[in-house]
Amino acid sequence: MSTHETSYYTATATKIKEHPQLIGEHSSDICIIGGGFTGTSAALHLAQAGFNVTLLEANKIGWGASGRNGGQLCPGHNMSHADIAKQVGRATADILWQSSVDSVALVKSLINAYQIDCDLTDGVLHVANKARHAQDIQAAVDYKHSTLHYEAVEYLDANAVAQTLGTDHYHGGEWYKEGAHLHPLNFALGLADAAQSHGAQLYEDSAVIEYTTGPRPVITTAKGQVTCRYVLFACNGYLGHLNGQAARKIMPINNFIIATEPLPEAIADRINPHRLAVADSKFVVNYYRLSKDRRMLWGGGENYSARFPTDIASFVKKHMLQTYPELGDYQIDYAWGGTLAITLNRMPHIARQEDNIFVAHGYSGHGVAMATYAGAIFAKAVQGSLEGIDAFERLPMRDFPGGTLLRWPGLVAGMLYYSMLDRLP
Repeated sequence: MSTHETSYYTATATKIKEHPQLIGEHSSDICIIGGGFTGTSAALHLAQAGFNVTLLEANKIGWGASGRNGGQLCPGHNMSHADIAKQVGRATADILWQSSVDSVALVKSLINAYQIDCDLTDGVLHVANKARHAQDIQAAVDYKHSTLHYEAVEYLDANAVAQTLGTDHYHGGEWYKEGAHLHPLNFALGLADAAQSHGAQLYEDSAVIEYTTGPRPVITTAKGQVTCRYVLFACNGYLGHLNGQAARKIMPINNFIIATEPLPEAIADRINPHRLAVADSKFVVNYYRLSKDRRMLWGGGENYSARFPTDIASFVKKHMLQTYPELGDYQIDYAWGGTLAITLNRMPHIARQEDNIFVAHGYSGHGVAMATYAGAIFAKAVQGSLEGIDAFERLPMRDFPGGTLLRWPGLVAGMLYYSMLDRLP
């Protein structure tokens, strides 16, 4: 039987519990493959609507990126509203922008409705590593005010950011007042509990090995089968070769996080008095926040191989010390990695493959909110409302060049180029 990977999140998880393995033949309205945010959100929304729902997780609920990530949720996509409008028109761009706002509100509403204990804390700050990045950020804030009529974001100049983060490392930033951060594993476990409370059947250690298509797809695991009406692939970076058509749209990449020992209150109050989550403007992003018990949770560095670094703590710590050298005095208590999935345009791939087979993945770093939202709009699609999914399907979503076989060399070359740009002044 599998277990959760060791991390700060597993050490502080509040509701890890065992779910059975799928054994024997089952019938269900919906079969969801993957027990992260997408899958548990879909299971909750569908079970709440009265459907018979079966969720199959290869390992444990929240085992993948959903239980290991930076915990940030923020309005907006990696692609700007203006760029989306150029590709698919203003109306669709507006829908997709609103989806990002709604996704954050959905997470908060689910936490409130089901009393999920996951350390929800307000505030996200995107900061500029370079002066020209600050100019871009200020222009983006002005655009959100003037074009999107979105006022819950504020530009901070270099002095304001320095006062907010206790460092003069940055040139400016945008403060998302409706953004937030949370304990991601506890949120995923809370969604699973909520889904189960409405009757969803959740199975762990039940990796899918094959499936059929048609009016009644059959999903097969090592010890069981599910016959159903609808299928949702919600595997993200852990999809592997299970669904080749979907796999060609994404690239799995590894990302890493460390957690220090609890910092003295005076240090925590100096470097982050408002307890904001932070992400910088580098292509290979640094993202960080203080946990409820005042640990610095710092995410930084990526690799593109099948293996994690042998010393994750040292691999990530050097990035943290570039901004906060004083934290070198504090012990690293936890260091872990996980695999997420990116798309070529860095927008989520949410689509229908066939009338009754759907896929949702490739969140490209925006998974906490957007994966939860994807599960909800899949539930609406099953009930006949395709508007949310249709908006994402209008975006051109190319395969990675070379498909799953040759995507790695091209991505590594591209990432090395952009990481080099990160180091230039």
